[in-house]
Amino acid sequence: MLIDGFGRAVTGVRVSLTDRCNFDCIYCHNEGLGDTRGPMEPQDEEMSTDDVVQFLEVAEEFDVNAVKFTGGEPMLRDDLETIVRRTPDSMEVSLTTNGTFLPGRAEALLDAGLDRVNVSQDALDPDAFREVTQSGAYDDVIEGVLAAVDAGLTPVKLNMVVFDATAGYVPEMVEHVAENEGLQLQLIEYMPELAGRPDWAIDIDRVHGWLNEQADQVEHRTMHDRRRYWIDGGLVEVVDPVGNEDFCANCHRVRVTHNGYLKGCLNRNDDLKSMGEMTKPEIRTAFRDVVHDRVPYYGEYMIKDDDEWVINEEYIGA
Repeated sequence: MLIDGFGRAVTGVRVSLTDRCNFDCIYCHNEGLGDTRGPMEPQDEEMSTDDVVQFLEVAEEFDVNAVKFTGGEPMLRDDLETIVRRTPDSMEVSLTTNGTFLPGRAEALLDAGLDRVNVSQDALDPDAFREVTQSGAYDDVIEGVLAAVDAGLTPVKLNMVVFDATAGYVPEMVEHVAENEGLQLQLIEYMPELAGRPDWAIDIDRVHGWLNEQADQVEHRTMHDRRRYWIDGGLVEVVDPVGNEDFCANCHRVRVTHNGYLKGCLNRNDDLKSMGEMTKPEIRTAFRDVVHDRVPYYGEYMIKDDDEWVINEEYIGA
């Protein structure tokens, strides 16, 4: 097991299989890389099936026990089921998707070994959904969520990015998961330092306050310093990394870009480590290097002063 300089053991990986996507969500930061999405056709730079599996086999050597496949839209990969099937048995396997391709494939993914799925859904109204995603595929997403639940890929977590265009829809989304068995809601704080448009950000503490007023029970997850709210039988979890040092202090995951680079933090691209030709020795070296270079608090929020990490007050105030 690899442990970084701040005592965090790396137990999970988040692997982007493509930066292609059939949506154009206005808040998208493409796993921290920026809006680099290209044509819908497969690109030569994307890791091959064997590349992904080779990486996961090395990750297993370092006692990584969980992988989440992401994109872009990972279900644009025709080999997704094969990748899932070839993922080491010791790993929990999950998927983040916009859900449009789940009908017709959810059962096959379950059979291949997928454990659960997160589906991006920012509104329950087709017009509001179109405004945020720049897509008219609302009905396909709803059908995809149902397909995942029916297949047993539960709990299906609905990912909702909370910013000024979506904050008003939070109450109805909370009600929606309470009324539909097999669903949970994950409210994700908008990250202006990645997506731009700081004027879109809202005070996430106000969301916490409202949820706390509605909740029958409140739990605290040590991982990422997350709070979970049980409301009328539904579970709502808030992912709030912005300005939250404890969130990063509990991060046990590294990321893999679609083109074969390791990165220690969502918010950083200055620490990318190439895995070269994706041989196991090259992967092992890159893995060790990226874990060694992890910082205690993401991006430029923490800087080194002599040999001590301190908060970058200039960046905070920018």
